[in-house]
Amino acid sequence: MTTGYHPELIQRVFVDFVSTHIHSFGSLIAPKLRLLAKHTLSDDLIALQFETNHAFRQQSNNHWHGGQHLSLIVPIDGIHHQRQYSLLGLPQQALWWQSKKPHTLTIAIKSQGLVSKYLTQKTLLGDVFACNVPSGNFVLPHMQDEPTPILCIASGSGITPMLGLVTQALMNRQSVTLLHYNRTPILTSFWASLAATYPTFRYHLIATQDVSTYFAGNRYLTTASLLALGLPLAQTQIYACGAQSLLLSLYQAARELTVDDTASLLDNITIERFGTSVNHHDQEGSETDSIAQTVHLRGRQRQFTSRTTLLKSAEAAGIRLPHGCRQGICHLCRCQKISGQVKNIQTGVVSGEGFESIQTCISVPVTDVVLDI
Repeated sequence: MTTGYHPELIQRVFVDFVSTHIHSFGSLIAPKLRLLAKHTLSDDLIALQFETNHAFRQQSNNHWHGGQHLSLIVPIDGIHHQRQYSLLGLPQQALWWQSKKPHTLTIAIKSQGLVSKYLTQKTLLGDVFACNVPSGNFVLPHMQDEPTPILCIASGSGITPMLGLVTQALMNRQSVTLLHYNRTPILTSFWASLAATYPTFRYHLIATQDVSTYFAGNRYLTTASLLALGLPLAQTQIYACGAQSLLLSLYQAARELTVDDTASLLDNITIERFGTSVNHHDQEGSETDSIAQTVHLRGRQRQFTSRTTLLKSAEAAGIRLPHGCRQGICHLCRCQKISGQVKNIQTGVVSGEGFESIQTCISVPVTDVVLDI
């Protein structure tokens, strides 16, 4: 019997093209989600439950880790917008308001911004969206012989990746402590259920408008807050997601604490940057504390002043630049820097002074800059 190359008579891509025109959810190649339900978690946080298609399940092995996210592609008025949203919980985990359904996932969205408002207010049950499979490094490290304590710190909608992260850590027999700063306590029944199931789980819900809920006598995260937890901080892995002010206060508190002669508590911190899980670096001065610099757009013969990211400053000056996710993931904002230095606010790395490819959504000018735009 002869063997060798056998041409594919009907290309799989063509079959997929036909199938998606017959049924938009039935792609063999492209991961897609179909909206099944909406659930209000708080005044401004909405959970959306989706069914996954065959391509999604095949490419993701129907699995993801606690703390990961996915990119959702949302068409609005003929323009495709891409945004990243944290996954709520773990695969096959029925959340407290849901009946257990196979092949589903849930995200939680704060109803603000063009795309998020559209998803929470304009979409209909049954709507189909293209997406990427789950990704991101805001996850637990590989299990060690001796489980390490975990401290999760969140503010506002930064709580969403914590549901899966906390649950997975507890399933790994790790002790977990949660601090959540928000205007009002949310997800209280979920945390209470976890605490009843796992004795190693403690949580503190700080309603920033209610003095009676303050932890360690303070509305904000402080050194006293960390010490009051009674954790072996030198051995504790800290995961944080939330507003820049929360992250800065965490770094400040960590710098003020001496936990080991050879290591800093800063080394234990991991923050969520939607796909770029960043271990500690000094982010003070990364945006609003920067000195104003002049940015020249050579191709347009325009210039503007910037003390924050190049994209934000250009928009403030009424100049439209190409962009997509605004978080350094999609690279649609990438352009060529001709001269000058910029700082990447995700990694803290300062560029060279010459010709270089940069992303305007995560680059803050350190000197005057010339861009080939």
